[in-house]
Amino acid sequence: MERVLITGAAGFLGSHLCDRFIKEGFQVEAMDNLITGDLKNIAHLREHPHFTFHQHDVTEYIDLPGELDHILHFASPASPIDYLKIPIQTLKVGSLGVHNCLGLAKHKGARVTIASTSEIYGDPEVHPQHEEYFGHVNTIGPRGVYDEAKRFQESITMAYHRYHGVETRIVRIFNTYGPRMRLNDGRVLPAFIGQALRGEDLTVFGDGSQTRSFCYVDDLIEGIYRLHFSDETRPVNVGNPDEITIGDFAEEIMALTGTDQKVVYRDLPENDPKQRRPDIGRAMEVLDWTPKVGRAEGLKRTYAYFKTLSTEELNKSEHKDFEAFKKN
Repeated sequence: MERVLITGAAGFLGSHLCDRFIKEGFQVEAMDNLITGDLKNIAHLREHPHFTFHQHDVTEYIDLPGELDHILHFASPASPIDYLKIPIQTLKVGSLGVHNCLGLAKHKGARVTIASTSEIYGDPEVHPQHEEYFGHVNTIGPRGVYDEAKRFQESITMAYHRYHGVETRIVRIFNTYGPRMRLNDGRVLPAFIGQALRGEDLTVFGDGSQTRSFCYVDDLIEGIYRLHFSDETRPVNVGNPDEITIGDFAEEIMALTGTDQKVVYRDLPENDPKQRRPDIGRAMEVLDWTPKVGRAEGLKRTYAYFKTLSTEELNKSEHKDFEAFKKN
């Protein structure tokens, strides 16, 4: 039985990756420091004989005895409400954290997939965004801690690949949604659904003309899995190119949830991307991958999940105690 380490395993994407690798017959070593992850996301796996959870911060040395065949590094704050509160930790997990994972991969002879992001393109001047585009990023803006952490991840990953011969894969993840998202994490889709469920007005930042392209989580996990076991060492965009304006998206959410609340407009945050759409030509060619779940179906599944949350979870604000991490 092959053994895989998944960092950020208690997070949204990490927990779904754990499910996939368990399903495929791997021994899963799950690692998370729980700064943004939640144990409830992997509670159904805790008693599984092929699943082990390690509460550990990957920015510290990773000691994992025994053989290791695969690593998927998905540990990172991933929403604005996170990385604006804990900017230094965001930078550390994208530098020290990835360095530790790559060093472990070199030592164990493991293949490693690194989670990058569409945010490395910044507020793009090329549309749709293809992998050869270098991006348009403000390095010193409030979003820069996340953007630059991910850009550094890609650089050090390719350095380990070229200099040490480590088997590396880089996935550039575009907006993804589905069950296990945190309802109040600041991203537009859970924010809209949460506001609708609470009977609040839907908040649109800017004039609503900015665009996003939403990929359902099952499709994303399939793309990541195919990339990890492919021979492709270049970065690969994985996302759904079905683009929609935020204004139109708010209308879709209101229709889905049956809310009769109105849309209110607020100032657009600094460096917020005005458009986002992946060019998935490389994924189609080298992975034979395209998304299968349309937005209407994916939203139904996601809304059904959010409706199962308790009143306490529905009204919970994302104000975790980050004091323990500030000293780092």
